[in-house]
Amino acid sequence: MSQSCYYEPQGAGRYRPTRHVQGAWNDDEQHMGPVSGLLVHAIERHEPRPELQLARVGYEILGLIPLQESVIQVRTLRAGRTVELVEATMQVAGRTVVRATAWRLLRQDTRAVAGGGPPPLPQPDDVPPWSGTAHWEGGYIASLQIKKMDGAEPGRGRVWLRSDVDLVAGQPVSATAHYLRLVDTANGIAVRADPRQWLFPNVDLTVHLFRQPSGPWVGLDTTVVIGTEGLGVTSSWLFDEAGAVGRSEQSLTVRPMPG
Repeated sequence: MSQSCYYEPQGAGRYRPTRHVQGAWNDDEQHMGPVSGLLVHAIERHEPRPELQLARVGYEILGLIPLQESVIQVRTLRAGRTVELVEATMQVAGRTVVRATAWRLLRQDTRAVAGGGPPPLPQPDDVPPWSGTAHWEGGYIASLQIKKMDGAEPGRGRVWLRSDVDLVAGQPVSATAHYLRLVDTANGIAVRADPRQWLFPNVDLTVHLFRQPSGPWVGLDTTVVIGTEGLGVTSSWLFDEAGAVGRSEQSLTVRPMPG
């Protein structure tokens, strides 16, 4: 398999995942991180309109995502001059495994009223490295560079993430898709439960942006809350090196590891 990309395009909306897409809990599944970036990449290539920008993308994870050739299909659900809703689906072996819907909104000059959001994170050069592979397995986690800030505790953490692995071999990829391929990692950087004893996969991912991000670093300021009856939520402020760019939310199904 290729050593330099997450996906190899096969034509007609088909993509072959490489070992870098391998999930953390199952060797035969795709991690949602690269999947989310690939779906945004496909959305941006669908009837592109430079005057529109990604504002929100919501992913529904409909089951385990096999580490096999995947087919992406995209359609416009709601066309408009200033507001547009687009849907992309990923299918594996004839089954839809992820569905994404994205709002694309008109670019306008709002500098006069811009503001809000948290202060920037410490810059990546000022943060020490942290080994994700000491806590998680899989080719995707191994593809990451991770820097973790002081003050981490169960359910609370701040990190910088980077990967020099391309999203798609041989295709230009926007800074936004390149950024979003790492955001799903939030559910694994501030864990409240030991992943060797508990399962807590997310069944969705929703990202809201108030600014288009740039790379190569993805900053996460993450909080994890687990309730008493099997539910949890992972919430993150999202950053690039210039400051905050938006938020993400992930719904968790929490249960003890079988056996």
